[in-house]
Amino acid sequence: MKTNNITIIGVNYSPEDSAIGLYTTQKAEYLVSKGYNVSVITGFPYYPQWKIRSDYEHKKRWYKEIVNDVSVYRYKQYVPANPTFSKRIIHLLSFTFGNVPNLFKIAKPDHVICIVPFTSSILLGWFLKLRYRSKLWIHIQDFEFDAAIDSGLLSSNKSFFIKRILWLERALLHKADTISTISNGMLKKLKTKVKNTNTYYLTNWLDTSKFRVKTESKHPYLASEKFKIVYSGNIGAKQDWDFFFKVLDVLKTIKDIEVIIVGEGAEKIKVVEGIKNYDFVKHHNLVPYEELPLLLSSADVHFLFQKSDVIDTVMPSKLLGMMASSKPSIVTGNKDSEVATVYENSQGGYYYSDNLLNQVVDSIKTLKGDKNLCKQLGENAEAYVIKNYSKEPILDRFILELEK
Repeated sequence: MKTNNITIIGVNYSPEDSAIGLYTTQKAEYLVSKGYNVSVITGFPYYPQWKIRSDYEHKKRWYKEIVNDVSVYRYKQYVPANPTFSKRIIHLLSFTFGNVPNLFKIAKPDHVICIVPFTSSILLGWFLKLRYRSKLWIHIQDFEFDAAIDSGLLSSNKSFFIKRILWLERALLHKADTISTISNGMLKKLKTKVKNTNTYYLTNWLDTSKFRVKTESKHPYLASEKFKIVYSGNIGAKQDWDFFFKVLDVLKTIKDIEVIIVGEGAEKIKVVEGIKNYDFVKHHNLVPYEELPLLLSSADVHFLFQKSDVIDTVMPSKLLGMMASSKPSIVTGNKDSEVATVYENSQGGYYYSDNLLNQVVDSIKTLKGDKNLCKQLGENAEAYVIKNYSKEPILDRFILELEK
């Protein structure tokens, strides 16, 4: 029997137009375009600024709206300005328990899809499964507890607490009928956490038609004639900002280079304060999603410096836009990560493990002096994304799996 009603539970949703909020919104609206009735239980928009948006600030604590034919049920969750691990836990619990009343406002769902993070949203989905005998699908965008441990948000000396939350994670995951995640490495990790549960590879995607910008125009942030090195995305704990500043210390001796950071997030204050020592580095807040293709295509090269001890807990969503812009990238991270495999297969730029400073700087110098190499690497990256990460084929296969 065909699924008619689908409820999606996740803290991030439109008007958030980056990262998980963007993917959840596009998934919900694509399901609507295919004839499904979709409701979303979510929070108030806050990411990546870690502050509830001003246009939602004064709305009622429980708030319903219709967004592009999707019924959206919101709860105004606690949002910490300084998201330490303990404050993130309160943030998580506020979202989860605050949304309990919304469970009684939706139509009976045939399918419930819980987006992780938050792992605790599975509790809400499990309740709906028990009440309506719905099928429960868990989609993991981020192993939030593993990521917190790997990035240092949760210190290893709290071993008892770590064991308890990882036990709770496994117990909740076993409530699912199907669990999906966004990379092969994450799928492998998932299979160490659950047994006898159907798993599915549901990668993130890109509306590639929007990101293949072919124009001589430049985004106002990147209008200079200098060689422009760009980072656009969340300024968070998973990126290696200490290594970034080491790179800047070397680049300051090179002429006609400009480094532009476009982003917001938990580490923004630290990064913005640090770049004041470098007159060739600029910062701008995130641009609206519709401006992002032009911004990315206006770069000469993109960079993404990840902490090398973070492996297979996350697949950076920003990666696809970088590659689709037809510009090369310089990326660092763990040698065994999914991202390393993507760059090896695509030949769309340079990937380094162990934060090899000299190699990263040499790659920047090489690309600065060789426009033809930039063009070839950029075309390789674009072709790879179109082949492997285009939106419609990925979501069509997801719907077929959902109906099974």
